Amino acid sequence: MSMINSLRAAVRTNRRRSAAGLFDSIHPGQSTSAVVDCAVYQSGKRHGESCSPREAARRVKASQQLPDGAGSFSWIGLHEPTEAEFEGIAQRFGLHPLAVEDAVHAHQRPKVERYDDVLFAVFKTIRYVEHDQLTPTSEVVETGELMVFAGRDFVITVRHGGHSSLQELRHRLEADSDGAGLLTKGPSAVLHAIADHVVDNYLLVADRLQTDVDEIEFDVFSNKGGRGTDVGRVYQLKREVLEFKRAVTPLLRPMQQLSEPLQRLVDPDIQKYFRDVADHLARVTEQVHGFDELLNSLLQANLAQVSVAQNEDMRKITAWAAIFAVPTMITGVYGMNFDYMPELHHKYGYPMVLGSVVLICVGMYRGFRRNGWL
Repeated sequence: MSMINSLRAAVRTNRRRSAAGLFDSIHPGQSTSAVVDCAVYQSGKRHGESCSPREAARRVKASQQLPDGAGSFSWIGLHEPTEAEFEGIAQRFGLHPLAVEDAVHAHQRPKVERYDDVLFAVFKTIRYVEHDQLTPTSEVVETGELMVFAGRDFVITVRHGGHSSLQELRHRLEADSDGAGLLTKGPSAVLHAIADHVVDNYLLVADRLQTDVDEIEFDVFSNKGGRGTDVGRVYQLKREVLEFKRAVTPLLRPMQQLSEPLQRLVDPDIQKYFRDVADHLARVTEQVHGFDELLNSLLQANLAQVSVAQNEDMRKITAWAAIFAVPTMITGVYGMNFDYMPELHHKYGYPMVLGSVVLICVGMYRGFRRNGWL
């Protein structure tokens, strides 16, 4: 809490300094060891080499004094910063303490929030974990987190987890390989590119998950009487799908809001791109919900198959018990020590009784087979 209180005070102080033209003053406690890359962009192009956040803020302020520098901004990328490492950057750019706390401690729900003139977005990153065979302990998806602060002249990305690096995305935007010149639109263009990158990964993971779901579905309905399917595999895949669902479902409404005309922090030319991201996200959401419902049905179907198989086993046991009850009853009667019993002293009494036992048992067996009990 001490960090949050100090940040609140720093935000108020920083705003007063910004009004006085002292935005690039040095703040105590600044550390940049978690910085992966930091650069300034002017007219859609990277301006100079990588630099410190302090130097980036100074360059942006200097370039904004030039006639063609109105759209200059800095992009700072960090990976799992500590409170001490992020404190100086948060103070320098006037980030809201609540958003800073979320960015440092992670484990946040996907969302997009507005703090004055800064958009704060939280994305869950998803990576498909390769596996030869799905088991009750298989990890199918691995999640991470990506936080984005998008202000008027800066973008700060905070990544948690060992995957979903933004280095390739940054290089692609700098190379302008798609010819759209999105970086000329400022921080909102970077926010869109990151959202599009994350959602595209969702699509890839959803396609790979489809294969696992199809495999489980084939297993359940492969006419093995419920004995060939390990219910633990179905449940494990359902847990992984649920983790995927928690990543994509809360993000749909914020992406739609970023495409609305009333969102003044997003460049109007970029809003139509957010509509495309929202459409792709809606598709993924429908797929994941479909996976979840299908796995629910597969769990119920598997349990029903197991119940049917148990009923069949009980019928077989009952049928055989009934068959063996006949010779048990007859031999039990004739095993009693009485002098006067029918056919007791008859010459062919013994084979007649045995023949009767066999005929009755064969008749019962054929009857049970005809009725599907055996």
